[in-house]
Amino acid sequence: MEGAQENPAESSSSVLRSEEAARGPEVLPPEESESCSRSLEAAPKKLCGYLNKFGGKGPIRGWKSRWFFYDEKKRRLYYSRTAQDANPLDSIDLSSAVFDCKADAEEGTFEIKTPSRIITLKAATKQVMLYWLQQLQMKRWEFHNSPPAPPVAPDATLAGNGPALRLELEQEEVELEEFLCPVQTPPGLVGVAAALQPVPAMPLALQNISLKHLGTEIQNTMYNIRGNRQASGTGHGPPGEDSPLSREPPRAEQPLPSDPSTPDPADSPKPTPKSSLTANLLQKAKRQNNTFPLFAEGLTRNRTAQEKVLALEQQVLMLTKELKSQKELVRILHKALEAAQQEKRASSAYLAAEDKDRLELVRHQVRQIAELGRRLEALERERESLAQTASLQEQQVRELQQHVQLLMDKNQAKQQVICKLSEQVTQTFMRPPPQPSVPSGTADRDVLSQQEKMEHLKDDIEAYRTQNHFLNSEIHQVTKIWRRVAEKERALLMKCAYLQAKNCQVESKYLAGLRRLQETMGSEANDCSELLRQLIQEALQWEAREASAEGVELSPISEYDEYGFLTVPNYEMEDLKLLAKIQALEVHSHHLLAHEAVERPLRERWAALGDLTPSVELKQLLRAGVPREHRPRVWRWLVHLRVQHLWSPGRYQELLSRGQAHEHPAARQIELDLNRTFPNNKHFTCPASSYPDKLRRVLLAFSWQNPTIGYCQGLNRLAAIALLVLEEEECAFWCLVAIVETIMPADYYSKTLTSSQVDQRVLQDLLSEKLPRLMAHLAQHRVDLSFITFNWFLVVFADSLISNILLRVWDAFLYEGIKVVFRYALAIFKYNEEEILRLHDGLEIYQYLRFFTKTICNSQKLMNIAFNDMNPFPMKQLRQLRTAHREQLEPELRELERLKAEYLETRNSQAPAVPEDCASEDEVEGEA
Repeated sequence: MEGAQENPAESSSSVLRSEEAARGPEVLPPEESESCSRSLEAAPKKLCGYLNKFGGKGPIRGWKSRWFFYDEKKRRLYYSRTAQDANPLDSIDLSSAVFDCKADAEEGTFEIKTPSRIITLKAATKQVMLYWLQQLQMKRWEFHNSPPAPPVAPDATLAGNGPALRLELEQEEVELEEFLCPVQTPPGLVGVAAALQPVPAMPLALQNISLKHLGTEIQNTMYNIRGNRQASGTGHGPPGEDSPLSREPPRAEQPLPSDPSTPDPADSPKPTPKSSLTANLLQKAKRQNNTFPLFAEGLTRNRTAQEKVLALEQQVLMLTKELKSQKELVRILHKALEAAQQEKRASSAYLAAEDKDRLELVRHQVRQIAELGRRLEALERERESLAQTASLQEQQVRELQQHVQLLMDKNQAKQQVICKLSEQVTQTFMRPPPQPSVPSGTADRDVLSQQEKMEHLKDDIEAYRTQNHFLNSEIHQVTKIWRRVAEKERALLMKCAYLQAKNCQVESKYLAGLRRLQETMGSEANDCSELLRQLIQEALQWEAREASAEGVELSPISEYDEYGFLTVPNYEMEDLKLLAKIQALEVHSHHLLAHEAVERPLRERWAALGDLTPSVELKQLLRAGVPREHRPRVWRWLVHLRVQHLWSPGRYQELLSRGQAHEHPAARQIELDLNRTFPNNKHFTCPASSYPDKLRRVLLAFSWQNPTIGYCQGLNRLAAIALLVLEEEECAFWCLVAIVETIMPADYYSKTLTSSQVDQRVLQDLLSEKLPRLMAHLAQHRVDLSFITFNWFLVVFADSLISNILLRVWDAFLYEGIKVVFRYALAIFKYNEEEILRLHDGLEIYQYLRFFTKTICNSQKLMNIAFNDMNPFPMKQLRQLRTAHREQLEPELRELERLKAEYLETRNSQAPAVPEDCASEDEVEGEA
């Protein structure tokens, strides 16, 4: 709190200086008293006064009198023990504070609540409390509606803020008047006049001392003692020299010649002559004596010399303890300094070390990873034990519920029997049936037996009621225990997920470090390179484990994702394998960290969506991605929305039967492409899988559905993505129809691929507009992006992005159309812009562009770039660019066709000449 105690001293001193003329009303003559009172009235109002603050610890906890004053420059509420103290004890930040007063609390009590603490204060009266609350509200409003820099002069405040601030303040005052009428300033209790009042007396003298700010208390006390000694030493001098009666009270705006918060010359490490030291102390005490007596009146007037000595001895003891603690702090700081120096020497030695020491660091990282693996296994065992405990608790709850149900049924049956018996007994007593005369002794015995039975039945009812209450309580307790165990299990699962994400990040950094070491060492044949190869081989080995409950995997990553794609593609090059595994770990880490913050709220929104209808909310949800459990239903609805004008019942089966009757010309090309469809997906590479047969039938049916296209390379991957999500052949077929015939422009998959070529030129224009620096760099190295991006548009990123991001792209693509493909194409280049700009060789750039889409890990970041950073992206601009480029492309295609026709005509007109040394095909066949 040194910074808090340094500057506020000026505010406290300025308040004291503004109160200077009002001190000592018994001494001043009436004329000067009137002039002082007029000066006080003319002075600007300051928010200050005495309040009781609740604080302390243990037996000394209670109310303490404090002098509160608001610093206009620092915009903080400071408080000290008395108005004459040079240094405040502490301060309160009003910028984020709220104020509260409770009706059931003691009169005058209110609270100031800040984010770090709650300060309870008590004013002398209710009016004073309301005045403080209103003034604090206004100070807080001024803080939030005025510049933070302090003005040079009081007039500059209004001039700097302008009429807008005054208007806002007046409006705020009017709004406050609607709820609480303005409180008049309590005379003598707040403001400068409050300093004239004596310090509120406390039951115990030590109760008002702040032990928490003991150093500040001692400084203030010593400061006041020096001031009183100087006052007593100069009190008998000439009145015209130092007496307060001979000087006019200085204005509050005039600064003190010296800052009381600065250290005394005696405390300075530089040697100072004794005469100058004494003169400085006397001059400072003389100046302070001209304002207020700096020592408490009770200490100077009411205490004896012995009491003063005891108080000073106590202060000496406190100072001794403070000195010991400071020495201990210095000793600890020395130890910390030695440790830092040792660490610096160790770091210097490590930087100067050889590769062996760095490999030792790698081994240390390996040991850390093993330790994390052991921790994960321990957490797994703990989770399994908790799951077993929870299952046992659930089983016990079910047994208790069944037992309670049986008891309730039994109790209900007994109550029915008791009611019937009670009715019978009542009827018997009210209308006894005619009975033959029996002896009186027998009748008495029957009545007694009935009464005994009634007593027994009442006892049984009471016993069952007690048992029912007990069982209800037991069920309640068991339910609470079960919920607590379930919450603990969820917390452990969440902790496990975060540990997994951390483990994935550590392993990813470890693999990246291995790769950098391998690149640095090159092909040196020594023990270190052999060790590196061994470590890389061990890191590339996968340990796929089964997923745990609630979809949280306890292994860092599985071999296949949820749609059957290899998490790490089986590349032939070891460097590519290493990069693929690093990327898979990063993807898994992002997924685990975003599960609670992003995935779960998104799933809740989808679960609460209900029926699907086109809307802005649905558009935003589709851009964020559809959860796996909702994706098949959503895609069916989107496909039906696109092809409802083409759909007819039984159409797919009709096309299949046509394909069985006649072989389509494209059947051979379809058969060749089946084996090349997603070689990294187990559904299309496993011999026992049914997906290749489904894909064949879907593609053959489409070739009969659209004879103008028949089959084009790339349609197999579009249909395969639809099959993986929708699983049904007919749904996948109509999804392919929706993409080719309704979403994509005409001639997109024709033999000339006209629309595809147009879109490549449109993409070049958009890249030049959105990413000019990147396009200039690529143009400098003569890189043609169409070699990379043409396939993106043809198959909608099916071969480029990982499945987690690819399906999010398709979610928005099926709803919004090809505009989404343009957005994501631009976003991919923006995502990797800095990496591409670092490359300065055309061949190196092409090699990077072949695989750079596989390095994208953060789907949330890519989505934000596509739909936020690429704005504005109007569809009108896209149509205009397409029209312009199509007008340029069509003449070029016609010219190309003309050149082809001329070439063929020229070739056919010339007779084929066979060289003399070459035999014709007929001769070769004859010899054979």
